[in-house]
Amino acid sequence: MKLNDLLQPITPVRIVGQTDKEVADVVIDSRRVTAGALFAAIRGTQADGHTYIDKAIAAGATAILCETLPEMPAEGVTYIQVANSEEAIGPIATAFYGYPTRRLKLVGVTGTNGKTTIATLLYKMFRAFGHKVGLLSTVCNYINDEAIPTDHTTPDAVTLNQLLGRMADEGCEYAFMECSSHAIAQHRIGGLDFAGGIFTNLTRDHLDYHKTVDAYLRAKKAFFDQLPKEAFVVTNLDDKNGMVMAQNTQASVHTYSLRTMADFKGRILEHHFEGMLLEINRTEVFVQFIGKFNASNLLAVYGAACLLGKEPMEVLTVLSTLHPVAGRLEAIRSPQGVTAVVDYAHTPDAISNVLRAIGEIVAGKSQIITVVGAGGNRDKGKRPLMAQEAVKGSTRVIITSDNPRFEEPQDIINDMLAGLDDEQRKNVIAITDRREAIRTACMLAQKGDIILVAGKGHEDYQEIRGVKHHFDDREVLREIFGIPSPQ
Repeated sequence: MKLNDLLQPITPVRIVGQTDKEVADVVIDSRRVTAGALFAAIRGTQADGHTYIDKAIAAGATAILCETLPEMPAEGVTYIQVANSEEAIGPIATAFYGYPTRRLKLVGVTGTNGKTTIATLLYKMFRAFGHKVGLLSTVCNYINDEAIPTDHTTPDAVTLNQLLGRMADEGCEYAFMECSSHAIAQHRIGGLDFAGGIFTNLTRDHLDYHKTVDAYLRAKKAFFDQLPKEAFVVTNLDDKNGMVMAQNTQASVHTYSLRTMADFKGRILEHHFEGMLLEINRTEVFVQFIGKFNASNLLAVYGAACLLGKEPMEVLTVLSTLHPVAGRLEAIRSPQGVTAVVDYAHTPDAISNVLRAIGEIVAGKSQIITVVGAGGNRDKGKRPLMAQEAVKGSTRVIITSDNPRFEEPQDIINDMLAGLDDEQRKNVIAITDRREAIRTACMLAQKGDIILVAGKGHEDYQEIRGVKHHFDDREVLREIFGIPSPQ
């Protein structure tokens, strides 16, 4: 593709060199530069891409996107100076991959909790309707039925457009995507055309990056502010920030709620570990999910599907067949009658929601034993809050290691324990080894009791000192219970 064409969506500060040249690739990692590539020098949180410009040119880059021009430009190389490389690369990447979101309908999901569930269920629903569909999520990316492993909730702008380009090229009519606050703040979704956006909720998370709750809120809100008038917004009225998110959007605004009148109104009629009987817009449907937060997630799925043109009764029919996402309230039952629930809950609000859902079902008739930890090198302020929520909703709590990353596991555990008073600590045990913590919970549990193993969900590793070691909460539980893993 001609460099001239790639530059159409942006307004450079200055261009040095020829723009009537072919660009063979667009990259942000100098190690992936090949002959004829455009290299984008981005000032990241870990490194500044400008320090790798010479390396990129040596590897064959013939165009450089940058914020600062070099004193001695290389011969034959075109330099495109912009105010913000991070902001400019998205539109350039989407142009390079043929504007994929003009060829399919893309719906983004943002909020603290529920993103993975909503995006994945929409993907599964539209596959069930017979469409070709793409998914971009924390757990895995999909192009129709092809699974593509992922390391981030939202990929970088180039990888994202490459995936969306493949989806469009392979005939996908729809794509559903988690939009993390990091991705929005870092302009990774810049240049994409969204058909719709969904807001789930907003509670404390990622303050290690955003620093304040207000900055975190503004990152989420920016997604809705940028939606075009042709798009739709589906927002949660049960969250105090639900209408804040939509107050400056040009898109048409639609609401969902379990508490008050809304465009998509739901009510829980019955709940069991096998699922819930819901009423959605005055029609009853049994779903294979538990918890108010999942009822809320399903309302968002229902609303988005209807706004994408599906008949309400058809949506409810498919909704009744869907299963929970891996590692989200995933139940494993032992031969001895103990139920273990594995969930990705890793924020105070998520832990509270999961424990409330379990508590509503057991209604005080069983012990709830919670195993929980907190990730290292992340928001330290949420650690004592997570411990407090675990104690509030549990009979016993075992605080353990999660993904310590480059911190000492015991330091993280101490931060969590600091949130508890002497009375609360009477029902708390600290066991650093996660496998032993889970084993201890299983030994304490009696027939009919519930064990919640929170924090890692679908993850099959533990990250320690920069190394990912295989560890899967579900595998450990099945091994302790003496039951085979599913094929």
